[in-house]
Amino acid sequence: MSAFFVATSSIKDPEKFQLYAKKAGETFSRHAAEPVLRGKFEGILKGNADHHVVGIIKFPTVEALREWYDSDAYQALVPLRDEAADMTVCVYSVPSS
Repeated sequence: MSAFFVATSSIKDPEKFQLYAKKAGETFSRHAAEPVLRGKFEGILKGNADHHVVGIIKFPTVEALREWYDSDAYQALVPLRDEAADMTVCVYSVPSS
């Protein structure tokens, strides 16, 4: 069952955010993670949007996603992430077909 890390962000410090994104990307390969989308907000069709940047990363399983998120390598980036952006992070799973 594939899993997706979906982060929506409001950038506070663009330079720090770029550094965070680069360093976070360096942690993906050990967990078979694949970036799917990084995009900016283009408008609301329905509802509310609190953040204006989205990033989606695909993992082979929810367990792999959680192992990556809890890893020392990623957790070391959390202070930089929090300085760089206000972020909402969600986990979604997609059943195997």
